[in-house]
Amino acid sequence: MNYILFDSENRINLLPLTFMRPVAEIRIGMLTIRQKWEMFLGVQTSSLTEDYLQKKFPLIKGQQNVLIDGSVCPSAELIQQINKLKTGEAITLNGGIVALMTNDVQKENIAQAEKWDKTEFKFPLLKIEHTYDIFAKNGIALNEDYKLMAGSQAMKIPKPVIYSGSEKDIYIHSTAKMNHAVLNAENGPIYIDEGAEIMEGALIRGPFYLGKHSTVKMGAKIYGPTTIGPFSKVGGELNNVVIFGYSNKGHEGFLGNAVIGEWCNIGADTNNSNLKNTYDEVKMWNYKHKSFTKTNLQFCGLVMGDHSKTGINTMFNTGTVVGIASNVFGAGYQRNFIPSFSWGGPAKMIRHKLDRALLTAEQVYERRDLKFVKTDYEIFKHLHAACMKDPQI
Repeated sequence: MNYILFDSENRINLLPLTFMRPVAEIRIGMLTIRQKWEMFLGVQTSSLTEDYLQKKFPLIKGQQNVLIDGSVCPSAELIQQINKLKTGEAITLNGGIVALMTNDVQKENIAQAEKWDKTEFKFPLLKIEHTYDIFAKNGIALNEDYKLMAGSQAMKIPKPVIYSGSEKDIYIHSTAKMNHAVLNAENGPIYIDEGAEIMEGALIRGPFYLGKHSTVKMGAKIYGPTTIGPFSKVGGELNNVVIFGYSNKGHEGFLGNAVIGEWCNIGADTNNSNLKNTYDEVKMWNYKHKSFTKTNLQFCGLVMGDHSKTGINTMFNTGTVVGIASNVFGAGYQRNFIPSFSWGGPAKMIRHKLDRALLTAEQVYERRDLKFVKTDYEIFKHLHAACMKDPQI
């Protein structure tokens, strides 16, 4: 059986985080949605996504294909029901297609599946419908992923480390480094992955995940549920934050109820507000409606797309969205929506030149010993052209 994770029409509600990746590449909890499915299924998956992304994330077709909504996280009950599917049958949740089986893989088939034989899924599912769901539901995902991931190659908690809660709720990979930190697993598990490091004086409350080869710097204060993806550095204060990976917030400053994409850099003393002074519900920019829409959240901070950066002392108001490849700086509060490829701050904002954005991307890849390849160039160029046509992208 061949498994494909597809982007549903809901993909637009997950921008700017899906500008440079299929929905299934979103990280929530310890793993990306794709990694969760591949652990449950025991096989590799591919993606059915936007045409401009398909070359980097190639689609693999088989004789029999199960298409699964890439915004849905797996569960044992859902896997069981998927295994019962026959060609021309679909599984739905609240009327929307969750999974279907087909011989012919086409985007049009997903819409046509509304007319197929359908079974409504009756168990709870973790589904990511909006960007802010990623931090709002991260605690659920962290707890579920910990059950999947905590296993062999763990080491005993080092003696200089102070901890509370059960030892079974603290996993430290045998190659991780830790010294004179404080871990509190009373409210959720803590997982320190391969090659990661927690420096002296760090204070961490679970649920918390520190990804492969990532670093928590000295004196950091981290409140769960928080996820730090691979090859990232964090310092200062974080509260309910998800960093996809390859991004740095290495200095003092506060991030709360936030999602940060890949290849971002948060300058020293950058802060975001996550609660309005009036305690009102937070509104956030929605790319589909091209307006600010309700989140049903009182605590909602910052969503930042890939390759964006901030200068020192940057201030973000409650419910701010920053697109991809932007350079944000300057005194005063930034706008609540900063389009992709922006350069500047409150006083003046212009479009970031494509050649300069590409040069920066190349350099940050090189620092990680990675190659910025032709498919990356093509994605950048496609998105920059789209932004030139539509200033609200």
